[in-house]
Amino acid sequence: MNAQFKRPIAEQDTVVLQVRNRDKRGTAPIDPSDMAHCREAIRTGSLSFHTASKVLPARVRDPALALYAFCRLADDAVDLQTEKAAAVLSLRERLERVYSGRPMNAPADRAFAVVVEHYDMPRALPEALLEGLAWDAIERRYANLSELRAYSARVASAVGAMMAVLMEVRDPNALARACDLGVAMQLTNIARDVGEDARAERLYLPTEWMEDAGIDPKAFFADPVPSRAIRRMVRSLLAEAHRLYLRSEAGISALPRDCRTGIYAARLIYAGIGTEITRAGHDSVTQRAHTGKLAKLGWLTQAGLRMGASTFMPQSPVLYAAPLPEVAFLVDAAAEGPVGATGRAASALDLVAALKRKQQEQHARQFAAE
Repeated sequence: MNAQFKRPIAEQDTVVLQVRNRDKRGTAPIDPSDMAHCREAIRTGSLSFHTASKVLPARVRDPALALYAFCRLADDAVDLQTEKAAAVLSLRERLERVYSGRPMNAPADRAFAVVVEHYDMPRALPEALLEGLAWDAIERRYANLSELRAYSARVASAVGAMMAVLMEVRDPNALARACDLGVAMQLTNIARDVGEDARAERLYLPTEWMEDAGIDPKAFFADPVPSRAIRRMVRSLLAEAHRLYLRSEAGISALPRDCRTGIYAARLIYAGIGTEITRAGHDSVTQRAHTGKLAKLGWLTQAGLRMGASTFMPQSPVLYAAPLPEVAFLVDAAAEGPVGATGRAASALDLVAALKRKQQEQHARQFAAE
């Protein structure tokens, strides 16, 4: 886990959140020291979002940084831990404390609890994120692009839907386009990290694609090379991401005017990663695409221009396109608000059972090795 999330044992106690019955107009009342911690966590852990957040209005930027800090904590807690199943179960308990108004006594937890209370954040949204992290913990693989979109919906679109809630956007059409952007960003991440994931024995490329190409995952892990077939898969991921980036733009123009530049910037910066992968011949095995400060500055400028154009251009009919089937549950949850039924209780219970089995298997392997 990153150093910024390592806290003294004394801070692991529960605190009682004191924001009930407050006037919910204006900015969420996050403690300044907790807010400073969240800013630093994102500055060192998510440069792309940190850059885009600079052009968000303060009323959205600060709660967004608190949201991203908690999500980053959750992601690192799973990615950087050996016992991933135990990490997800622990995060589930921390989320339970947040929603009961008694968060763990740590900056990211306290700040996120204020955000949840102030904006009436639908619980189904952070729970979807934890579900995606649980799929990582049980080393789930994805047969096809639809299943990969379902994973992306959880680990990325759920965050996009929560961002829309922070902007006080509950329109289902705008939410659907926010979810498109989340899936596009995650597919870009997956395309960028093929080699890194293979060396860690992780596979996000659809298994049906691998089978059709005659590539055995274990052999690919042992000797990851950017073959023509692997590059073709990376190109296909980026093509789907590009399609969804274009769809997402119709939703950006439906956001509050002072929020559009930041979201245009995030869209352009992430799409820029895909452009770098393309320039490398779709080889994301032997190299990892990155973008420099000058390029990010250019995209920020372009984002400002697009925001200006969006104020007088007619609304695109793409705004009203049906949501991807894989993100529909997120759109429903965010549009309905915190009391909206999700009908996902059985799925959650099954996942907890799978995590506990995974935890028992890990303990058994450790015992056998001793």
